[in-house]
Amino acid sequence: MKNYIRIILSALLLIWATPSKAEMSYGVGLIIGQVDSDGTETEGTAADTSTRSASFEEAFAGVDLFAEYDFGGYTVGLQYIPIDKDVGDGSRTDSNSEGDSGTRTASATVEDMIGIYTNVPFGADGLYGLLAYNQASVVTSESLNASSYGNKDIDGYSVGLGYKGGPVKYELYYTDFEDFTITASGGNSNSVAADIDALTFRMSYSF
Repeated sequence: MKNYIRIILSALLLIWATPSKAEMSYGVGLIIGQVDSDGTETEGTAADTSTRSASFEEAFAGVDLFAEYDFGGYTVGLQYIPIDKDVGDGSRTDSNSEGDSGTRTASATVEDMIGIYTNVPFGADGLYGLLAYNQASVVTSESLNASSYGNKDIDGYSVGLGYKGGPVKYELYYTDFEDFTITASGGNSNSVAADIDALTFRMSYSF
C-alpha cells in the first residue's frame, strides 16, 4: 500500500508542476497479452531442504484506465489496471509419520497494477517509444498445514513502441517485474522465489 501511495503522490506532483499549455486527457484501454513466470519453492525444514521449480504461462485480457498530459507529442500519464493476472498455481500431497500428511495447494496473482509512463515521439508520423515504471501486488492463496506465504508489493518497468492517430493509440510493450522472494510464516520457513514478465498489446481511446 505504501508503494501505491508514493506513486500516486508522484503523479499528483507531476500534474501540479505541469505547464498550463499542456493538454490533459483521460480514457480507457483494452489490453491483451501473455504473462510468464518462473518460480522455485525451497523447503525450510531441517529434514528437507529440497527445491521445486515450475514455469507458468497465462493469457490475459482486460481494460485499464488512464489520465495523461500531451505536450504536443511528448506525453506523460498515470495508468491503472484493475484486472488480476494469474502467475502460478500448484498442489502436492505429503505423506509422513509426523502427522502433517495431506494435499497442499498454493496460487498467486498479480493485482492492481499502477504505473507512471511517458511516450516519446519518433518524428511526425505518430510513432513513439514507451517507457513506464510500474508497481503491483502479488497476492497468494494457499492451503498449507500450519503456515502461509502472505502478499508482496513488487516494482517493474515497461518498454515498447506505439502509434497514435487522433484519440486512438496502439501499443506493444514488454513488462518485467523485479525478482522477489516470499518466506512462509506461522509454521515452517519454506520460501518461494519468482520472476514475472509479460508481453502486452494495448489499444486505447482518450477523451
